[in-house]
Amino acid sequence: MTEMDPLTIGMIGMGALVVIVFLGVRVFIAAGVVGLAGLIAMIGWDAGVGIAGTIPHSKSVTYTLSVLPMFILIGYLAFHAGITQSVFDAAKKWFGWVPGGLAVSTVFATAGFAAVSGASTATAAVFSRVAIPEMLKLNYDRRLAAGVVAAGGTLASLIPPSAILVIYAIIVEESVGQLLLAGFIPGVLSAIVYAFIISGRAAVNPEMGPPVRGFTWVERFKSLPGTLPIISVIAIIFSAIYSGWATPTDAGALGAFVVFCIAVYRGMTMGKLREALLETARLTVMIFSIIWGVLVFVRFLGFAGLPEAFAAWVTGLDMPPVMIVIMILIAYAILGMFMDGIGMLLLTLPIVYPAIVGLGYDPIWFGIIVVKMVEICLITPPIGLNCYVVNGVRPDIPLSDIFRGIAPFFICDILTVALFIAFPDIILFLPNLILN
Repeated sequence: MTEMDPLTIGMIGMGALVVIVFLGVRVFIAAGVVGLAGLIAMIGWDAGVGIAGTIPHSKSVTYTLSVLPMFILIGYLAFHAGITQSVFDAAKKWFGWVPGGLAVSTVFATAGFAAVSGASTATAAVFSRVAIPEMLKLNYDRRLAAGVVAAGGTLASLIPPSAILVIYAIIVEESVGQLLLAGFIPGVLSAIVYAFIISGRAAVNPEMGPPVRGFTWVERFKSLPGTLPIISVIAIIFSAIYSGWATPTDAGALGAFVVFCIAVYRGMTMGKLREALLETARLTVMIFSIIWGVLVFVRFLGFAGLPEAFAAWVTGLDMPPVMIVIMILIAYAILGMFMDGIGMLLLTLPIVYPAIVGLGYDPIWFGIIVVKMVEICLITPPIGLNCYVVNGVRPDIPLSDIFRGIAPFFICDILTVALFIAFPDIILFLPNLILN
């Protein structure tokens, strides 16, 4: 019997993983089992088990990974400190007067909360409780109300501190600081595009989202102190990373400390603090488990030589590089219909990244593009995780209505990705300031 070459084993492993994931097995289990089996098949039991066994420890003690729990903790402390409601109230008083004012306010409030959250699903869950009831009180179209919260939650994937940008940086071994800075302008631009589409639709059909008027300038300015915690965290993280006097982990820890002090000042109880710490631990363990399992699989792919073979094949295609990038992004859109964002990145980037670099594209630019695709996948049926989160908090709004509500935002996101491809400097402007 002829022994299979490593590349064939790698391709069989990829196929097996896709089948197992589609059968409903969790990504970290499927990836870990297939990766271990592949390593054993190629290099034997002792070497395969030895390599797989060292990954959890070697990757857990990586300094770069320590930024994740810091960013996650910032979000949960901010939520339990009641900062969310303050941000929404300020946004309502400043932007409520435009057509679809409450929905526009929700977009900017979710963008603000994203700057201290870093987790899309957490943002969607929080604003399902805060914003949807207020919109429904004013007879907003419930599809718009649910859709804007689901779509607004995705902004946390780009606006720093973003957990998924950190994961991208870890996988491809790029600068966390540069990626966080690169995500800021695209994230803010995405929020502005959302606000324009909401306002435009509400101007054409005022019954969809009536404006909220009657706030005085005194009331508006009085609402601004409630946004100071978020502004402080943004200033700390950006100034620390931009100036170089602190690593992203240091900046995250300092941001978490500032939010903790604000939470204590606002009267956070020990019970709320305990809940924030437990929720941070749960989400951190979940993310680390995915990283461990998938990195075993990635090590298997490395031994199989699949990333190099794929990169050589892609760079040898007789078509413009931009068309290849577009095809890769379409593949991400399809894959994202059935997988969560973190698992999708961890499984695909070890193969796709060398090809992108081989085509001559900037890895920081591609990181923002691919994370934007993850945003799109968070609101794309049938998985559309943010839509399920909104439905879980508001079961009175049918899932079908939520998916209809996100349709305009989905179109906005596609157009925004096209803009990023056509004008890379939108993404690279802030990172290039550091390099220069």
